Amino acid sequence: MAGRVSEVPPQGSDTGSLTVVGLGPGSQAQRTPEVSAALAAATDVLGYQTYLDLAGPFRPGQRVHASDNREELDRARHALSLAAAGARVVLVSSGDPGVFAMAAAVLEALEHAEDPAWHRVALHILPGVSAAQAAAALAGAPLGHDFCALSLSDNLKPWAEIERRLTLVCEADLVLALYNPRSKARPDQFARALAVIREQRTADTVVVLGRNIARSGEQLEVTTLGKLDPEQVDMRTVVIIGSSRTRRIERPDGGCWVYTPRYY
Repeated sequence: MAGRVSEVPPQGSDTGSLTVVGLGPGSQAQRTPEVSAALAAATDVLGYQTYLDLAGPFRPGQRVHASDNREELDRARHALSLAAAGARVVLVSSGDPGVFAMAAAVLEALEHAEDPAWHRVALHILPGVSAAQAAAALAGAPLGHDFCALSLSDNLKPWAEIERRLTLVCEADLVLALYNPRSKARPDQFARALAVIREQRTADTVVVLGRNIARSGEQLEVTTLGKLDPEQVDMRTVVIIGSSRTRRIERPDGGCWVYTPRYY
């Protein structure tokens, strides 16, 4: 997948650039033109292998650097180091880079950087369509009113804090978009999260499951909190749990639209 190594340095500056981009949920049609332009101009592209596959194809001469999904801070440091040496670097995330993705890791690495060259790097962060936005658009407008996005991964924060936030979000009656709900390493946590949510939300609360949105195997399902089974969910699923005001409208084709009205 990686292109051949390019010896052509960036033009016009001894210090290169780092652009952190969001690819959107997966389809190139949902990628912004400025992200596509940044990828085309890059000498080096960094990211998790799955996201690099979505970002390609790459032209001959571009250097492609894959790393494990849990190596975010090391990946950010690598990107800054390449840019400080004069490369035009693009660091890819799925969705939006500022939503549970690489923009925060880059800024954290930059905050603690001791190399002054890192601070001279021209840094740009380009937005993308997030997973919750893409799933919501297919379903209708479940995020039409106040909502909260919460990651259920406890790799970077304690589970007790996740449960506390779930409780507070439910008390506030916000629509809830859950990222990273369930994985092989965390098979039981989604069920534990549901137990917290079900203490305060009724069984008929509308739930939207979006899996592989804008990718091969796309699935969208509308169900209820009472019927939701943890086995329906994995790491490629974004879960949108409605508020008490979220509605569904039946469609002639047998499907439905889901929306949360903006009025009270």
